[in-house]
Amino acid sequence: MRISLPKYSTKDYVVMPLVVLPFTFCINAAAFGTRYFSTVSFFVLATVVCGICFSLYFIICGAVAVLMKKRFPGEEQLSLRLSVMIFSFLVMSGLFLVALFNLFASIRFFQFSFSGDVFVWSYFSLGIINVFLTFLMEGVDRYENWKRKQQETDLVKASYRRSRLLGLKSQVNPHFLFNSLNSLSSLISENEETAEKFLDEMSKVYRYMLRGEDDSLVTLETELKFLQSYYYLLQARYGTGLQVRVQVREADKEKYIPALTLQVIIENAFTQNSIQKNNPLLITIATEDNFLILRYNLQPKLVQEDFDAEAGLDNLVGKYHLLEENGVQITDADGHRTLLLPLLKQKKEVLL
Repeated sequence: MRISLPKYSTKDYVVMPLVVLPFTFCINAAAFGTRYFSTVSFFVLATVVCGICFSLYFIICGAVAVLMKKRFPGEEQLSLRLSVMIFSFLVMSGLFLVALFNLFASIRFFQFSFSGDVFVWSYFSLGIINVFLTFLMEGVDRYENWKRKQQETDLVKASYRRSRLLGLKSQVNPHFLFNSLNSLSSLISENEETAEKFLDEMSKVYRYMLRGEDDSLVTLETELKFLQSYYYLLQARYGTGLQVRVQVREADKEKYIPALTLQVIIENAFTQNSIQKNNPLLITIATEDNFLILRYNLQPKLVQEDFDAEAGLDNLVGKYHLLEENGVQITDADGHRTLLLPLLKQKKEVLL
């Protein structure tokens, strides 16, 4: 059978020895005077007897405190709860000291005689300790409740961010799917071997786009492998009019970014800018100082496609905002757009 001691807070029995031992020494020194330190046997026996009694008193006070906590649990009842507790402890202090000194007197070895002055001093000291411990334990309990509620709030926020982040996952652009199928249809009639290669790369692209929800963050290396297949499909349509150059440091490939980041940015680039063989759209991808840097030349189309490519960037910015990072920096200057995206050194807990 397991005995469960009453606990007003989780720190009750950490505080107990810090209070019991010093007070035991003080009470014994006041009650016995110099005889308390006269012999080892007297010191040990008096310390053990008083220590055990005071420990039991501490536990009983804890039980009363827990009872008061259950009886007056509301925040508006705090003053009443503390007042009743302190009054109860002061009454119990007097009864405890009377019982303790009578116990000392009943043990002949101690040769103790009751002293009113010692009782008053002990009662005053124990009363102060009781008041102090009441407020200390209440403070510890309130801090632990605040910390527990804070953790619960953080979990709720993390769950909320996770659900929103998954809701912001990139969706397959139906225009891109339609164009890919058209390119595949043309290749089948022209070159079956090339068409087979195109179909293989296309399956890799859409398998990655339609992956499970557990990969909201992926390594940069994973994104670059996806980019190879994605770029292959784009070349079938745009040829040399669209060029992608990658200059990424090996050490940065193990860092994390939101999945489909490169697809969103590249799609934004080729849907909003004209692509010509004699004036290609050049996209460079590099890393520096824990940032992924993408840069491409701006040559806006005169007639835009019926597709809001900027929504993809807004989506990406939202992802980084939910990840509590510094965010995406987008700069248009000197005929170029530059995007800086933080590289994450590890997966965020919210995504696990």
